[in-house]
Amino acid sequence: MFILVLTSSKVQSQVLISLLFGDKLNSENIEFGLDGGANFPYLKGTPSQISSNFYLGFYFDINIKQNPKWVFNTGVIVKSTLGAEDIEVYSLNNPELDASFESGSIQRKINYFNVPLVIKRKLGQRFYLGMGTMLGLRYKAHDVFTNKVVDNDDLSYSLDIKDQTTALDAGLMASINYKLMSNMGMNLNLKYYYGLVNINKVEAQGKHYNRSIYLGVCIPIGSGKSKKAREKEASSAGETN
Repeated sequence: MFILVLTSSKVQSQVLISLLFGDKLNSENIEFGLDGGANFPYLKGTPSQISSNFYLGFYFDINIKQNPKWVFNTGVIVKSTLGAEDIEVYSLNNPELDASFESGSIQRKINYFNVPLVIKRKLGQRFYLGMGTMLGLRYKAHDVFTNKVVDNDDLSYSLDIKDQTTALDAGLMASINYKLMSNMGMNLNLKYYYGLVNINKVEAQGKHYNRSIYLGVCIPIGSGKSKKAREKEASSAGETN
């Protein structure tokens, strides 16, 4: 899975691949599609506020044949920004910059490739409750200093803090899904991530843990086409017999 993550350098390419090959990846027991929406991250362990970002990725829902009420969910969230905002300003060891941002604030943006591994339980025809884990590979991290000169946040400075954060993250994931159609079809999802790894390598700042709420939509790609193809194959087999 991480080989796939490492080779996924651009969100646009992932979307293109999904659109082109979605019907090939869908089958009777596998639903493949795009997962995107808004995420609201914050950091446990440092005074800060919840931030807001967009996320985008692809998913696989794999039916467990032994029990049709259980589904294994995985995939890759290719664009996933965690962190927080309204973090207290610290010294940049530059008198001019320190003076410029003295009354400002910081938004911490840590970009990950995230891989959820979740078991979902079907409740009724449309609801699913899920529990599992999510793994993260950090590829960028910045503290964005902002301050007001004339308009809000019209003065900004971005500091690379990649070396101050851990490359890997991991934690627990809980989810609620509601399918708009009882079988394969678009569904709404609410997910909560509870990080268990201290991602801060600067001991003097204490331990920091990622938390995030995801609110999004899962859109199957090519599932309708795949279903029609299976029905056509079944019909042809029946005519042959």
